[in-house]
Amino acid sequence: MRWPHLAGVIAVIGTVAVPLVWLTAAGLEQMEVGVVERGADLLTSSGTPYHHHPVEVPDFNPYLPGMALFGLPRVLLGDSVLTSARLWCLVGYLAAAIGAVHVTMQGVCRDERGSTTATRVLWLTACPLVALPLAFGGVDPPVVGLLLLALACAHRGRPGLSGVALGVAASLKWTAWPAIPVVAALLMACGGRRPAAKCVVVSTGVGALAVLPPLLVDPAGFYQNVVLYPFGLSATTSSAESPLLGHLLVATLPHGKSVAVALIAVSAVAVAASLLVRPPRSAAAAAYRLGWGLSLAIVLSPATRVGYAIYPVALFAWPSLCRLTRSTRGKVRQYGYGAAARRPDRSITSGAANRGHGRSVRRTRHERASSRHRTWTGSA
Repeated sequence: MRWPHLAGVIAVIGTVAVPLVWLTAAGLEQMEVGVVERGADLLTSSGTPYHHHPVEVPDFNPYLPGMALFGLPRVLLGDSVLTSARLWCLVGYLAAAIGAVHVTMQGVCRDERGSTTATRVLWLTACPLVALPLAFGGVDPPVVGLLLLALACAHRGRPGLSGVALGVAASLKWTAWPAIPVVAALLMACGGRRPAAKCVVVSTGVGALAVLPPLLVDPAGFYQNVVLYPFGLSATTSSAESPLLGHLLVATLPHGKSVAVALIAVSAVAVAASLLVRPPRSAAAAAYRLGWGLSLAIVLSPATRVGYAIYPVALFAWPSLCRLTRSTRGKVRQYGYGAAARRPDRSITSGAANRGHGRSVRRTRHERASSRHRTWTGSA
């Protein structure tokens, strides 16, 4: 076992495994775990994971309908450690994160990989802002893992799979929806309209399949739980409060909520304009762009938590872990579409290109010498 891998294993044991076992034995978990499991119970009994008239904070379910799937094991198989929504959120994150790193590193020479897929996932998981929600039972890690998987599939020129990953993430939380235009802009810049349109259609279709049924069953309950409450616009104050700019605006200004919502709209327009003016041309650039956009939304939201920083942290760390750079264009285009897809990747074929260039130079010199010889003999 290599030292980086061993260090990653030790880090994950100390940051995730030990706290998870201790908190599970003590019966301590985040409130989100109970919300997800109650949503699954309501989904199986009424067709919607939302209370029709939520009054108190525990009555609200701010997540999109797909999140209730993590609570189905407890509803179907009974109360146990193995059916807890906290455990299944951890499983969902690990599956998506391993898939993201594996897809990203496909086709890369072993000498360029440096470390294995497991090592990279271990170090990403050991990051404190990722390990904390995994141990306490946060619901954001699986969403983050799916966003990374969508970027990885776009990096390999697979818009359909990227759209499926985005659609599943979009069925879990609103925080995944801003990734759709970012990934579409990446595919448009590297492959043209067809892959971008395919990704958008697939992602919105998968998300709509999960969102529309509960919306049609109880539109009022959906609006109260999923729209008003998470954005801090409900009469009931959300428990997701941190001393960030959006919360401070609400607490200090007479019309703080309106100001915060207006600032979020301005930041969204600015990010959208940047996608049109200067679209990302690599998966790393797309990850950074999405990370900055979500950072603005997190800071300006009236109801947010510092724990939401898992999104920008993971998006900023993923390119470095997979050795991607913001200016790398070759590998996206190599697996993409159109004329750009047929261009060889210089990082992979540089040696062969140099050897071929040397042979062509030698042939050219030989041809010039032969031409001068023929000219001289002819004139003589």
